[in-house]
Amino acid sequence: MTTIAAPAPTVWNPRLTLRRWIGRIFVGACLLAVLVGLTMLGALVVDVLLDGASRLFGLPTILDTDFLNSFASRFPDRAGVKAAVIGTLYMMAITAAVAFPLGVAAAIYLEEYARRNWFSRLVQLNIANLAGIPSIVYGLLGLQLFVRAMELERSVLSGSLTMALLVMPIIIVAGQESLRAVPPSMREGAYALGATRWQVTRSVVLPYAFGGMLTGNILAMSRAIGETAPLIMIGALTFIAFLPQDPLDPFTVLPIQIFNWVSRPQPGFQEIAAAGIILLLIILLIMNSLAIFLRAKTRVRW
Repeated sequence: MTTIAAPAPTVWNPRLTLRRWIGRIFVGACLLAVLVGLTMLGALVVDVLLDGASRLFGLPTILDTDFLNSFASRFPDRAGVKAAVIGTLYMMAITAAVAFPLGVAAAIYLEEYARRNWFSRLVQLNIANLAGIPSIVYGLLGLQLFVRAMELERSVLSGSLTMALLVMPIIIVAGQESLRAVPPSMREGAYALGATRWQVTRSVVLPYAFGGMLTGNILAMSRAIGETAPLIMIGALTFIAFLPQDPLDPFTVLPIQIFNWVSRPQPGFQEIAAAGIILLLIILLIMNSLAIFLRAKTRVRW
């Protein structure tokens, strides 16, 4: 007859109980920090909506067409955001066209082709440092390199290239993380079938990692669209009454226009500044939604 030994009695450990309570307190503190941040963000959004919704939204159309189709003015009742909106979209298009291909190409080279030596480690360290440099430093670089050395003047192209330098480290880091997430078995299977390194990268690795790269581009463009300091350094205008027709034309963007309005003491300018903030948030949400849609379509396809 087989006897089953009784389990050993559980010994109460006071230190184990203390550690559990410390863990619960830490989780509660983290949750409280998240709630405080979300509460402050919600309060700011509500305050902006209360101040600017009456100017941005109207009848019979959803958006106030007078505000959207008017240029900047010294009178708040006549001021609008037409030049700033077009300048923002123009600059973001050129920035994405420059930064995304170069950032993805750099990430592919560093992950798939570069040798693991001191030079590649030095490049990786510099990319990580560049991602944390204050944006005004990029403004000084853009002023010296693009405005003065390359003689592009204070144009859309100068602002776009400066913003491309600002966001490129983010795109490179996100691209590298996406490439590292590709299972090694996919590369090994392609090599076993006789594919070259470029064929493996182009047909196997890049399609699988493209969704993560697009996510990095979303984050980068989200940062670029709200930056003001670099554009002030290169001399983007605060008052402009025409649309840029050429990449070498002067320009303004929504963050600079909002900054100009907020600095004025009249209550009317505070109202249209809040309306400009709401419009900037709408543009940002549209851009992010489009990029997320493209990322989802790409993942389904591949």
